[in-house]
Amino acid sequence: MQKHDKKVDVSEVTELIQANSTLAVCGFSMMGACEDILQEIERSYLNEGHPSGLTLLHAAGHSDRKNGIEHLAHEGLVDKIIGSHWGLAPTWASVISENKVEAHCLSQGQLTHLFRDMAGGKPGTYSKAGIGTFLDPRIEGGRVNERAKEKDSLVELLHIKGEEYLFYNQVPIDVCILRGTTADEYGNITMEEEALKLEALSVAQAAKRFNGKVIVQVKQVVKRGSLPARDVVIPGTCVDYIVVTENSIDNHKQISSAVFNPMITGAMKAPDERMKEKELSVRKVIGRRAALELFPDAIVNLGTGIPGDTVGPVCSEEGLLDHIHLTIESGAIGGIPLGGTDFGAARNPEAIIEHPYQFDYYNGRGVDVTFMGGAEVDQNGSVNVSKFGKMTTGCGGFIDITQNAKKVVFCFTFSAGGLQADITDHSLNIVQEGKYHKFVDQLHQITFSGAFSQNKKQNILYITERAVFELTEKGLEIIEVAPGIDLERDVLDHMAFKPSISANLKTMEAFLFNPDKMNILDAFLEKRTKTVSIGG
Repeated sequence: MQKHDKKVDVSEVTELIQANSTLAVCGFSMMGACEDILQEIERSYLNEGHPSGLTLLHAAGHSDRKNGIEHLAHEGLVDKIIGSHWGLAPTWASVISENKVEAHCLSQGQLTHLFRDMAGGKPGTYSKAGIGTFLDPRIEGGRVNERAKEKDSLVELLHIKGEEYLFYNQVPIDVCILRGTTADEYGNITMEEEALKLEALSVAQAAKRFNGKVIVQVKQVVKRGSLPARDVVIPGTCVDYIVVTENSIDNHKQISSAVFNPMITGAMKAPDERMKEKELSVRKVIGRRAALELFPDAIVNLGTGIPGDTVGPVCSEEGLLDHIHLTIESGAIGGIPLGGTDFGAARNPEAIIEHPYQFDYYNGRGVDVTFMGGAEVDQNGSVNVSKFGKMTTGCGGFIDITQNAKKVVFCFTFSAGGLQADITDHSLNIVQEGKYHKFVDQLHQITFSGAFSQNKKQNILYITERAVFELTEKGLEIIEVAPGIDLERDVLDHMAFKPSISANLKTMEAFLFNPDKMNILDAFLEKRTKTVSIGG
């Protein structure tokens, strides 16, 4: 059998990347990050001016605020970026807002599906995900800065069998860089120490479809044929070059906070433990009220921010965690999701599936309840989480998830920027109002369309520390107010529009504002059937 030596030194990688080519990367925060290769590309550009003029294509946010794709955030190195989220990539967010690159933001789920469909020879992918949001070509078409707005949108409107869909056009790949744990001499790749499988196989196959080069960073190379066939995630038929890291401690960490933890892959199980309990605060009040929307065996997605920081710990504290099923869009199912720069991984997961297939489940309405944050809300119930002034962070998987979950619960403080409140005697008192109002006349960007949601008859709630709103045919309606809160002074006077007020306006439960446990497990377990409307 002819020997195929695919191993190359990292210093040779930049010779494989031509100027003005499309480079695809695959990662989620720092999971999957090929630090050896990314650092070498950065070094080569800064010292030698090569490669340059690249188009950078990535599905998920891929940084920890200083590494990952942040290494590529140099004007001239990349001329065009196509991705979904830059919340953990502040340099990229600045480069985009300063118009130094042509920037297109597409939804994370549709990008994962685009890779898979390109691999299968299709000209793109289509979905209802994004209709009515800034992805819709009738609004912004995913073009998130002025430089992009001078170009054609990557998204088109289609009509199939009398219904509207968005078509996401193919982006031919010249080179992709991926990561695994072990390669054999032929390039068969296993991921036994990786936190996630991600969309690595789809990216590799998509690159081969366009005769592109596939480069994989690994920890070690073994003899051909010695890897268990069922463990191979990327076959050697899809791999051209292998780079073996020389610094796995810094440049091939499993997650941002650990070189390797077997509890993240499910190879070992950590002893039963609870999430760290949170002190009573307005954020915890929001998390507590949100947890009341759960029911036994619910399939749940938690977003970042207040949902991830509070809903999970509240469920743990109240004993609900063992009776619901937490999922992450990255592909992790079960266990305890991690947060911060480790978001995307879970401790003690029950399953880890590929990124595109998790979004198949999400887009197929598999999620019963999703808890998401919110930066701005208008009178139609539309929400912005992707653009703050001139700064674009992107949508991530927010659009795919919120447009298809059976129930969406937005969790956010009523105002921001200096909000102070006292929680005493089972009631809430606003000491200092935040200087940034969140209920506005016009959103900076539409990341969630209230009108689209109403057409699907979704159940939508907006939970703040002082009031709870529901989306109705008439727009936002106040359905609950916190004890101690004056409706006019503390709520309506700080909104740019007047919502309707429920004829059955209720007071939020007093136990939400008590430092002791809520003791809601028995009431939770009495919910024998799912009370969520399936919708359209």
